[in-house]
Amino acid sequence: MTRPRGSREPRWPEGDFGWTAPDEEVFRFWIDEIREVGVHLLGRRLYETMLYWETADQDRSLDDSEREWTALWKPLPKVVFSTTLSAVRGHARLASGGLAEEIERLRAEPGEGEIAIGGATLAAEAAALGLIDEYRTMVYPVLVGGGIPFFPQRECRVDLELVETRPFSSKVVYLRYRVAR
Repeated sequence: MTRPRGSREPRWPEGDFGWTAPDEEVFRFWIDEIREVGVHLLGRRLYETMLYWETADQDRSLDDSEREWTALWKPLPKVVFSTTLSAVRGHARLASGGLAEEIERLRAEPGEGEIAIGGATLAAEAAALGLIDEYRTMVYPVLVGGGIPFFPQRECRVDLELVETRPFSSKVVYLRYRVAR
């Protein structure tokens, strides 16, 4: 890859995750994963980071993988949770209700594909509300010593069942756990 995907200089305490720019192997993995998603829920920061991909198809310097990602990401329905945005672009809409209400409504709608949740603050809220069926995480070989936690800090135990692991040549490891109910 010739360009970091949506990354900026690291500012980990503020929640920036530019250090996670995927290599080709990890990027191909995410292309395969996004094919299974029917709607993607995003917090404001992740939405703003991913805005690049809403118009990336106009960038002639994209490689084949980036074009494939753009073709999948751009039409994907997205729901953005924000208290500061008044409008969103692309195939996105602002959430009209709380996270639990939005997920309940989306689960009741006909359609295929999974509901994906992205963004640390939104993921932590979903976890605190017990709305997550599976955790799919990438472990990067770096300790940042700060940032926004993905998991709620509460006195509650959540038992998980390991479903899948996958190590990558970049030393990134994918872990997929199902919530044991």
